[in-house]
Amino acid sequence: MIVTRKWLEEYIDISKISTQEIAVALNSIGLEVDSISKPNIPDGVVVGYVLDCVKHPDADKLNICQVNLGDSQVQIVCGASNVAKGQYVPVATVGTVFSKDFKIKKAKLRGVESNGMICSSSEIGLPKLNDGILELDDSIGELILGKEINQYELLNDDIIEIELTANRGDCLSILGVAKDLSAYFNIPVVYSDKSINENNEAIGRILEVEYDNNCSSNLLYKVIDIDKMDTTLLTKLRVATIGIEKNTDIETMIAYATHTTGVLFNVYTRAITSKDNKTKLIIKNDENGFTTVNGQIPLSIVGIEAGYIAKEDTIVIIEASYTEPTSLAQKVFNSKQKTGEVYYKSSRGSNPDLEYGVEYICGFLSEYNASIFKGQIDFISDIPVRKIDINIDKVHQIIGEEIDKLKIENILTSLGFTDLKMVNGVLTTIIPPQRHDIVNIADVTEEIVRLVGIDNIQAKPLAIDEINRENNVVLELKKKNKIKNMAIANGFFETTTYVFTNKELLKRYGFETVTDKKDILNPITNDLNTFRTTLLLNLIQAVSTNVKQGFKSIGLFEIGTVFNKNREESTQIGFVFSGASEEDSLSNKANPQNIDLFGFGQKLVNCIGEFELEPKDDANITFCHPYQVANIIQDGVVVGFISKLHPNISKEFDISDDTYVAQIEIDQLKDELIKADDISKYQSVKRDLSVVAPKTLQYKEIRKVIDSLDIVELKQYNLVDIYSDEKLGDNESLTINFILQSDEKTLQEQDIVSIMDTILKALEDNLQIGLR
Repeated sequence: MIVTRKWLEEYIDISKISTQEIAVALNSIGLEVDSISKPNIPDGVVVGYVLDCVKHPDADKLNICQVNLGDSQVQIVCGASNVAKGQYVPVATVGTVFSKDFKIKKAKLRGVESNGMICSSSEIGLPKLNDGILELDDSIGELILGKEINQYELLNDDIIEIELTANRGDCLSILGVAKDLSAYFNIPVVYSDKSINENNEAIGRILEVEYDNNCSSNLLYKVIDIDKMDTTLLTKLRVATIGIEKNTDIETMIAYATHTTGVLFNVYTRAITSKDNKTKLIIKNDENGFTTVNGQIPLSIVGIEAGYIAKEDTIVIIEASYTEPTSLAQKVFNSKQKTGEVYYKSSRGSNPDLEYGVEYICGFLSEYNASIFKGQIDFISDIPVRKIDINIDKVHQIIGEEIDKLKIENILTSLGFTDLKMVNGVLTTIIPPQRHDIVNIADVTEEIVRLVGIDNIQAKPLAIDEINRENNVVLELKKKNKIKNMAIANGFFETTTYVFTNKELLKRYGFETVTDKKDILNPITNDLNTFRTTLLLNLIQAVSTNVKQGFKSIGLFEIGTVFNKNREESTQIGFVFSGASEEDSLSNKANPQNIDLFGFGQKLVNCIGEFELEPKDDANITFCHPYQVANIIQDGVVVGFISKLHPNISKEFDISDDTYVAQIEIDQLKDELIKADDISKYQSVKRDLSVVAPKTLQYKEIRKVIDSLDIVELKQYNLVDIYSDEKLGDNESLTINFILQSDEKTLQEQDIVSIMDTILKALEDNLQIGLR
């Protein structure tokens, strides 16, 4: 990677910092300086102006030039084919020493006196730019006749070559290196405003782009009129300095902008993209999954091969692109794809800020008389936000030295980390999108060490440990996988169905539907014309299909997204079990019993944990059995419902009458560690209590009263019998079995009687129910 001092100064003010100090800083922050050099322009080479240029009378390849040097005018015979009247040129005056064996003297060439030499770029120690003399312009500064060329700082710039490691793709640009120096020297990065020269035409009048949504690259297009565009000496010189050779001026400008900003640019001429006066680009994936750009002919593979301009044109299309480097490199490895020079930057991570890049290049080209068409065409997906949790104590352990927390925050902020939040010694932050090399706490620690300075840290044994980096996404995934495994272990098979379904079927079976304003405008098919608001309809259809295949015992589950009428999403898990509770076997003599509500409920308990049931007042009795449907309660919260399928639905789908369904909101399910309690060594005691209660009284009201007593010795109680006859009238007898046990002693009869009396009195006082 090559940078120059003056090029860096376009972003940061390093005017008071020496080049040697910059080199020390670069080495300190891990950007190893390979070499520092500068052009060796001899004294005596000055700015001249060609007043006149005529052919030599006795030599076709020589020209006689009258050159103004400011304080004098000299005649110089020049053999360059591109010398012409009106040019500013570098002139080696008489006495200029280029080497021990090469000194400029007065001479006669074919009888004509010559006092000096008009020089090419390579003759004065600059990179070769052409095969003729070097034409100067004011991009290097004000041209003053007679001024020494080596006094122009932009020509006599310090050139720094950096040896970059493969993971620092963000520093493959002037801006990237400037950002690191900015953090080291605590100097702000300044983005200069560039005015854009827009013409009166819009991009849509010139360019049409057809984009396949399966493409993974971010792309942005602008159309530029370069008919009057000039290319400056400074631009050509800097591009030549970094070792890039281009055939056309616009390609040179594009290479300059790419090296400056780190954004990958490409250029296509209108001539090779147009057909019948229509400019069109077709962007699609090839057989290996690479994004390709096509006009009349294949033009480029984004991030792989940039192509080239075979014929110049006055109208060009500028393309800014970004492709995620890790996946790109993996695809290249898997497919053995041949790559061009652009792959070096794209595979290491180019600058993803295409908007800034295009703003820069449009302003840059406008400075040199290019005209920018209004508007842009872009296909940009948001780059996923990557957050990382940094345990400060772990950072100190890795470094082997404590760094002030505020200093760590300042370092990370200066490096582009955002949204820093410190909670209980853990710093949460968002990784800069261009820093593809930052993955874990060790990488962040390396950034801190770079800016603190490795020489400022005492040598200690290095220990690298990872903190627990689980987040909500990981925890939810673990919970889903746990439920999946339990469901499979209890005889359910996982199925996956479309998130779309038939709106008429939803209405027919009593389910709510998405409102018309928020429904699908252009459905894939008429059968899939709306978003599903339940998983159960799809599961019942799957059961019907399995019955037709001859299966008698069918258990299915699905975890998926459902929508409410406002198209708000939630993740649900649906269960269905139909027919025999188990497969034919020797133990059941090939005649297994059908599943029932309690058997289905026990399977759910095994999958999601213990729960309670309560009547479901708002049940969809078109789909659910009106007398076997209930809400599922966990920790006092309704998490879903369980039901037998309505007999009419079973008949319509030609499946077993013994079909049970459940739908549960997975986010409401708990996934907490089970805590073990000490087991009492004293004997437990069982007692039954039969109470007479109104038939209208729900059992849950009795539970509330008993639970409110907080009796330590009451370990468990269950409703075991319900009895009614004519004598009881509108009442019924409920028998509840209680298990009592103390952790401190064996319960005596008086203890047991006292507990049972307490329960009975509470029921009488609160619910007016008593012993049978």
